[in-house]
Amino acid sequence: MQMNMLTSSDTFIAQEDKYGAHNYHPLPVVLKKGKGVYVYDVDDKKYFDFLSAYSAVNQGHCHPKIIDALIVQSQLLTLTSRAFYNNQLGPYEEYITSYFGYDKVLPMNTGVEGGETAVKLCRRWGYTIKGIPENKAKIIFASGNFWGRTLGAISSSTDESSRNKFGPFMPGYVIVPYNNLEELEKELQDPHVAGFMIEPIQGEAGVVLPDANYLKSAYELCKKNKVLFIADEVQTGIGRTGARLCCDHFGFKPDILILGKALSGGVLPVSAVLSSDEIMLTIKPGEHGSTFGGNPLACAVATAALKVAEEENLAENAHKMGILFRKTLIEELIPEVPFVKEIRGMGLLNAIVIDKEESSEKALKICLKMAENGLLAKPTHGHIIRFAPPLIINEKQMKEACAIISETIKSDNF
Repeated sequence: MQMNMLTSSDTFIAQEDKYGAHNYHPLPVVLKKGKGVYVYDVDDKKYFDFLSAYSAVNQGHCHPKIIDALIVQSQLLTLTSRAFYNNQLGPYEEYITSYFGYDKVLPMNTGVEGGETAVKLCRRWGYTIKGIPENKAKIIFASGNFWGRTLGAISSSTDESSRNKFGPFMPGYVIVPYNNLEELEKELQDPHVAGFMIEPIQGEAGVVLPDANYLKSAYELCKKNKVLFIADEVQTGIGRTGARLCCDHFGFKPDILILGKALSGGVLPVSAVLSSDEIMLTIKPGEHGSTFGGNPLACAVATAALKVAEEENLAENAHKMGILFRKTLIEELIPEVPFVKEIRGMGLLNAIVIDKEESSEKALKICLKMAENGLLAKPTHGHIIRFAPPLIINEKQMKEACAIISETIKSDNF
């Protein structure tokens, strides 16, 4: 292929634009390498990665223990399908269920597959255990949710850009306002409701945190009405918010737990749904599955990813570094930059909220300027910038990254 006069970055961007579907709008940075908290572009420029592939790289890029597990297993056996047993799945299932305190796990690949699995499992429980009449089961979702872009996922969405001209949508979905116990309690009175599915903190919505009593109270309302509480911790789980699970902060254990992203260490797609025997065993052989779900390679990688999170105390570090991040930027930006309206988050899932009255391109321009200055982040919903670095980040690196963010925003040259 002739490179012509374009830079290498321009060449790769033009290539994607010509041959790929236009379903993403990335920042104009072409990455070729990652190590720890850093990524490098094709011109060898180094950046702090403050997106972590939407929290899939909690353990840092190319963590040696996870890569070693990948290499060793890839040279032995990668895929069997579930038509046969393999010697990695059982040990992984025992490890992850013990790690999170559940009876059973159903392994899948992507986060959205985890969500779809949880919905199916909840419906099956509703029919066989709760006694809901056939095809009458309902599942409640919180407005502003995001768990993927399959037809099932967008049926629960309140984001028109995800839904427009993709209908008709899944029946049996009910949407209530996020962080509103009164509206949730009303819907829970319906005896046909099988489950309530929610992100403890809404990541894609802009790192939206609930009131301190909301999640525990919602869980207790679900118990009172014999409804399953489904926690979508695909983004908030595995240390991201400063605890093993975000629900741990609020003192309860969800009936169904969905994990993904960092379960893979950022190496390959791995997701999991965990629950009790009573719930999980309502699904029988042939009623749900995946060719790649539970493959030996994924099992080896996921086990290594969880061990790294535990051995390196990533949740504790996320808690400490998150406090440093918010304290530093609140002190430096809130008094001095009028268009910065809020800095919020938990652990290392944080956001800066830009005044909506400013230019609709303000947050994007800030992100482009930060990239020039050596830090990558991405806006969401136009006026919010999400910051989620790998959980291995240390104090020196965090202070350097905060300086880039603060100086970029205070420069106002965008």
